[in-house]
Amino acid sequence: MPNTDSKKIIVVGAGIFGVTAALELAKRGHQVKLFDPGPLPHPDAASTDISKVIRMSYGADEFYMELMEIALEGWDNWNATWPQPLYHQDGVLFLARTAMEQGGFEYDSHKFLKDRGHNPVRINPEILKRKYPVWNADRYPDGYFNPRGGWASSGKVVAQLILDAQTAGVALHEGEGFKKLIEQDTHVTGIRTIASKDYYAEYVIVAAGAWTPVILPYLEKVMWSTGQPVMHFKVEDIQAFQAPNFSVWGADVSNTGWYGFPAKDDGTLKVANHGPGWRTDPRGERRIPDGEEQHFREFFRDAIPTLVNAPKIGERLCLYCDTWDGNFWIDHDPDRPGLIVCSGGSGHGFKFAPVFGQITADVLERRPNKFAKRFAWRTPGQLANEDARFIDR
Repeated sequence: MPNTDSKKIIVVGAGIFGVTAALELAKRGHQVKLFDPGPLPHPDAASTDISKVIRMSYGADEFYMELMEIALEGWDNWNATWPQPLYHQDGVLFLARTAMEQGGFEYDSHKFLKDRGHNPVRINPEILKRKYPVWNADRYPDGYFNPRGGWASSGKVVAQLILDAQTAGVALHEGEGFKKLIEQDTHVTGIRTIASKDYYAEYVIVAAGAWTPVILPYLEKVMWSTGQPVMHFKVEDIQAFQAPNFSVWGADVSNTGWYGFPAKDDGTLKVANHGPGWRTDPRGERRIPDGEEQHFREFFRDAIPTLVNAPKIGERLCLYCDTWDGNFWIDHDPDRPGLIVCSGGSGHGFKFAPVFGQITADVLERRPNKFAKRFAWRTPGQLANEDARFIDR
């Protein structure tokens, strides 16, 4: 039956937030136009990379663990329906430099995983030496391995979702960049493109990632763009750096920010560091500051010695759209009817791709959604949960 409540909807941005929203809304019978300056997947979008972490661990923040349980079912469903699986369940290894204790990220994550019926495997130096031998076991006396998790081929995921959206009826406007909102009084009624072409809709969703606070500068106090360093190295012994010998990992990550991925079949090994980062204008040059490579190699020398001299074959300044509390931002703008902001990935959004569309569509249709309240319009205050903010680039 046709959707008698079908709305005309414009989505600005074809990254992971935008494409999942467009896909779900089209499936619900709405008339959706998806705009992006292209090419797609956009090379500068945070979503466009070789890999993103898919992990359940969130310290004591059970909200995100529950949401991720649902998202993992979505990843399984996508794998079953897509031409090739793009989520790789190689597991996730979290290591700690001291014994895990209550209140620490690793301890709390491990506890909540067990409480919720999962089966994380506790790691000690002997197990680390035997099962994951490239690690310096002397530096990591504790930790755990969760077999439910891994990584996704993120750029390929976005490309596949764009195809799915078009199949569902989304009108893709690739190459048409956003210029401004069209407003009647305070009501948002459409957008004007860079080419000065006007499009009208009942709702406009801005899902522009790091560009969101540029497009909507009045949001600069609640979200901003931050650059974080990602580097690719070449390994010779590829098998030693692939599952089951090597998995997605976090090395005392809540204290150090270090995390990474298993090697690709061509020997590419992606390693990254989540730290304070650098405030970055997404319209400008993207350049990792001098000296960062040495920072990476110092970590290797201490934690994974065989990588100390591994050739660096690439680097990327990945842009977060950070919110003030590390939570996503998916809601109607209370001061601009017709506008919805869907952004604020804060460095940990991609893994939730299978649930973003439903949350965004429920918000737009004003349907109840138990998770949407966490992402509602809000005012700045004390950071709610730092643990939410790392490991997803």
